[in-house]
Amino acid sequence: MIYHHPRETAWWGNLRSLALVESRSPEPWRWTAAALRQSVLPVIRYLLRKLALAPLVLFVLVTISFFLMRAASGGPFDGDRGLDPEIEQAIRDHFRLDDPLFQQYLYFLGGLLRGDLGPSFNQRGVQVSEIIATYLPVSIYVGLISMILALFLGMAAGIWAAMRHNRWQDQSAMTAALIGLSVPAFVTGPLLMMVFSIALGWLPVAGWNGYAGLSHLILPATCLALPFAGRIARLARTGMLEVIHQDYIRTARALGLAEHQVILHHALRGACVPVAGFLGPAIASLVTGSLVVEMIFQIPGLGREFVLSAFNRDYTLVMGTVIVYGAVIIIANLLADLLLAWLDPRVRLS
Repeated sequence: MIYHHPRETAWWGNLRSLALVESRSPEPWRWTAAALRQSVLPVIRYLLRKLALAPLVLFVLVTISFFLMRAASGGPFDGDRGLDPEIEQAIRDHFRLDDPLFQQYLYFLGGLLRGDLGPSFNQRGVQVSEIIATYLPVSIYVGLISMILALFLGMAAGIWAAMRHNRWQDQSAMTAALIGLSVPAFVTGPLLMMVFSIALGWLPVAGWNGYAGLSHLILPATCLALPFAGRIARLARTGMLEVIHQDYIRTARALGLAEHQVILHHALRGACVPVAGFLGPAIASLVTGSLVVEMIFQIPGLGREFVLSAFNRDYTLVMGTVIVYGAVIIIANLLADLLLAWLDPRVRLS
């Protein structure tokens, strides 16, 4: 027989129940197949539905971004004042900038379907795909380090505040979280530079020293992580306060378990549920790079290239970056939904 916990109504609960099938059941394979259908098929249907909608979402995003970029004043070659008019016209003809707008749009979509994002208008002779392949890994690396730091600081502060509810520790932690949320990166970044680089001389002011240069990574990762750590701390505190008053937590304490065992083995999972819903947009924002932080600390990431390409009206590079950002957001939200369903069996994927 299969044992179903009363709360395990979602597919994760069914999947755990699948592991409890007794071998002495008269027809174990029939029970296993039934539980497998109930647990795995909803996941497959959910993934297929989301993946089927992803191209439509990206299509709408590309369409809106294309026409918004073309509607902005200026052009990609307005800064080249020394160009001969005939040369400039030849360049415009080469990039089809004088074609009707809808025809340019169809031409861009055709290249996109072939996997060709086109050449950069300002970085001559360089394809947009090459620029993204060069700078995106840097943003992903810095973003993952920042996400780990934000999770560690936020979860620790949130759980600590919840366990000392309405005491000075709670007030201090939530005040620090509010400051981290409220102070923008263009203020936090220079302050960190002034204190730890100029005044104390502990860390480099800015720059990038490769993936092994951790000293150059500490300040930008901290600046990027602080707002997300503040939000995670508030969410973790809310989740923990809700969980620690549940009956099963009281039962665990009544059985004589140490407080750290109660928190780590029983309450932590429930406290992570509100945080999991926030991780989708948070991971997307961090992995794709912070525009402000990369400009302040001179990190050669995709966020900085996106800002520069927007200022220079580099249409193809802007469009390529928007597509990457959109794809990362879709994937991050999908993973966050799956994580939320795993943490809370009451959540149904629909």
